[in-house]
Amino acid sequence: MLIEAHPGLHLQVRRIGAEGAPLLVIDQLVADPDRLVRKAERGHFTPQGAMFPGIRMRAPLSYEAFLEKLLRPLMGEVFGLPPQARLAFPMCHYSLVTRPPEKLVFLQRIPHIDSATGRGLATVHYLFQEGWGGTAFYRHRSTGYEYVDEERELPYFTRLQMESLGPDAPGPGYIGEDTPLFERIDKVDGVYNRMLVYRRNSLHSATIDNTRVPPPDPRNGRLSINTFIDVFP
Repeated sequence: MLIEAHPGLHLQVRRIGAEGAPLLVIDQLVADPDRLVRKAERGHFTPQGAMFPGIRMRAPLSYEAFLEKLLRPLMGEVFGLPPQARLAFPMCHYSLVTRPPEKLVFLQRIPHIDSATGRGLATVHYLFQEGWGGTAFYRHRSTGYEYVDEERELPYFTRLQMESLGPDAPGPGYIGEDTPLFERIDKVDGVYNRMLVYRRNSLHSATIDNTRVPPPDPRNGRLSINTFIDVFP
């Protein structure tokens, strides 16, 4: 499956919050996004991983090759990573959020990180037409952390464990606006054929309307392609 960049591809570099972690927003990403949706419609989605609140399916290998070609020239300028580094793709999946808000566990009701390393990147490519929300980024109020690296990992999760038992622990539902534990510091709407690229240790969450659970349907649900990229020296 050949995947090509859209001729109208548009890049925007942003900085998240006070700590200024990089955020790359790419509109009009691929030339034929409908083809990626049709590929998802023909596939078989299953639950994968304990924390993702939905179902997933492997994306085409050609999508990884497309991302590497697209992102490699931007790695140094945007993310401060060596452009000639070796890249690995531990995850590259179609994703559909399907879990009802009342069935979420504590860690699914707050922002999360995908990895503590500052060398890892994450991408989310929105492939839904209807307004199923986007992605938001957060600051943990009691520590002030907007990202959690190896040095911050132990104090952050120790504090979070205490807060999970306290009066400010969130009730059932996906996080959206500010909460007693987290302040929302940035938000990007989910737009068809838009992709976000950010460090995997930035605190983030999908923005999901708790009154509307997306259906498990690639054509009508909250379809995206989510990728993790490991960057090796």
